[in-house]
Amino acid sequence: MNWCEYPGYLVGSEVLQNYGCRMANGLWVTFELVAISVAIGFVLALGLAITRLYGPRWARMTVSGYTTFLRGTPLLCQLFLVYYGLGQFREFWQDIGLWWFFREPFYCAAFTFTINTAAYQAEILRGAIQSVPRGQFEGALSLGLHRWATLRLVVLPQAMILALRPLGNELIVMIKSSAIVSLVTLFDLMGATRLAFARSFDLSIYLYAALIYLVLVEIIRRVWDRLELRLSRHLALR
Repeated sequence: MNWCEYPGYLVGSEVLQNYGCRMANGLWVTFELVAISVAIGFVLALGLAITRLYGPRWARMTVSGYTTFLRGTPLLCQLFLVYYGLGQFREFWQDIGLWWFFREPFYCAAFTFTINTAAYQAEILRGAIQSVPRGQFEGALSLGLHRWATLRLVVLPQAMILALRPLGNELIVMIKSSAIVSLVTLFDLMGATRLAFARSFDLSIYLYAALIYLVLVEIIRRVWDRLELRLSRHLALR
């Protein structure tokens, strides 16, 4: 018996026995998609937040427009614009050597999720940086630290603690939102579930998928709680 069929035998579900392995592979695709997009999105968001706060006026306005558009439009619409919209320019992408990227649903989904979560994370980080008392910045400057050194060594560490909970919420939102990639023929967890239903017509498969998402979100929530408690334990001593 294959290891990924074991849950099906355990709960007596024939549909899990038949499609458990496919759902396990889909779950791994979901992991990859969310991990890549959130990690790269965080790096982009950090630069966007700093630019929004300390950049020249034209750069601040550009970042503001970027975050406003991506936070104000549905993620599904953005995914369709990237996958179907940009995919129409096949000859152009082939000429510049990027068709290998835009023809793959996984890459298109990862790109869409990255720019989307970067917009949300940028606003989270911007708010966290602004929440650090101004005296912290001024005190570091008075000690002779350069402006960017102050931001990196004094302000950002405190801002990250403030942003930790909203960033965790954003991670959970991205996990649940990842289900929409099944609409662009990507066999993530939801894509594998839809395939299993199309072949078995057993609605219980959606219940199992929902439970998997629930367990995954609960694990992340508990891990995030422990991480937040560990990083902010010095604040409780005050």
